[in-house]
Amino acid sequence: MSNTTTILPASRPGKLLQIGLWTAQMLIFAAFTAFGVMKFFMPIDQLAAMWAWPGEVPAWFLRLMGIIDFAGGVGVLLPALTRIQPRLTVLAALGCVLLQISAMIFHLSRGEAPVLPLNVILLALSAFILWGRGKRAPIAPRG
Repeated sequence: MSNTTTILPASRPGKLLQIGLWTAQMLIFAAFTAFGVMKFFMPIDQLAAMWAWPGEVPAWFLRLMGIIDFAGGVGVLLPALTRIQPRLTVLAALGCVLLQISAMIFHLSRGEAPVLPLNVILLALSAFILWGRGKRAPIAPRG
């Protein structure tokens, strides 16, 4: 009786998965950086005209959310794109997932259920990036 083990080559992620991940990363980058810049730089009264909550939270909280949004957006794309510390993309995607869950809880606690669809979409895209870049199609670091 032979005790041989067959080693199969690791399956490479398909082209469609790669396209989907890069598309999701670009969408999250665009959304989070845009929202981050708005929350950090726009006057609070202008933001309050677009969204109900900015006028009801401390200014420091709003500006902090802008920094966090911007960092999440840059983090899901830049490390993967440059292949410099691409594992940071996975951590940024995790942060974006947690941020969207927190945002959904925040909006639900305030009776703002109509704004949840955007959070659900951003959560789904962030979770897809987290799974894809973390497990199925990680980006190799420069070497």
